[in-house]
Amino acid sequence: MVREPIVAGQFYPGDAISLKRKLDEIIIESPERIDAIGVVSPHAGYAYSGEIAGRVFGGIKPKETYILFGPKHTPYGARFAVSIEPWITPLGEVGVDRDLAALIMDRTDLLEEDVQAHIGEHSLEVQIPFLQRVSPGASIIPIAAGPGALSELEEIARAVSSALKEEGRESVIVSSSDMTHFETRKSASEKDHMAIQRILDLDPEGLYRVVEELNISMCGYIPTVMMLMAAKDLGANNAELIQYADSGDVTGDTNDVVGYAGMVVYK
Repeated sequence: MVREPIVAGQFYPGDAISLKRKLDEIIIESPERIDAIGVVSPHAGYAYSGEIAGRVFGGIKPKETYILFGPKHTPYGARFAVSIEPWITPLGEVGVDRDLAALIMDRTDLLEEDVQAHIGEHSLEVQIPFLQRVSPGASIIPIAAGPGALSELEEIARAVSSALKEEGRESVIVSSSDMTHFETRKSASEKDHMAIQRILDLDPEGLYRVVEELNISMCGYIPTVMMLMAAKDLGANNAELIQYADSGDVTGDTNDVVGYAGMVVYK
């Protein structure tokens, strides 16, 4: 069984030639790539946030495995769901690092192997063509995350970091997230930069609190909290904002925007 694409032809081009052309256009390769432990990458259609994701993935060193944390936009499946079947995009098949996935799941009962949570979820799918382009042959571990308490997120994060330490796997932890949804540019920017500052401060608990207390509609804050927790346990002590923008840059409508941020976390 494979996980078939659900937003090819919608969020990104649906055929290999057009998708390669688009990726070559939006992936900006940095001459000095960061040895990233974690990143935050947006997951809107490539017309809206593809350039930000392209700058993120074009600016980090390729790794052999990418652990993908994404939010659940649907109610289906397990609350914290791991996918172990190969994923398909127009660029071909990407395999899951099953051995590492099993090692992570052995460390926490919160993670479940589950297909249903991933069938209709786009947040991880839109990241994969970038990985196929910048790191051909790499494997993935897709994890869809629903709501959770800080203690639960820390348990999952430590399961990831301890498994990576044991295996010594060269990896990047990717948090898939858009920022504030459907507010004015001014409101979205103010709220988003409060969340961004917590990420820059490597403060996962602070990010969790500010999003909850201010009701910031950052859909991937749970994945980002877990990425930060795991990255800190793996030695991260720096974070950098690569780019912030919003949908108004494309639509011209600044009264009803979605915010996008690309960030890199490293030693």
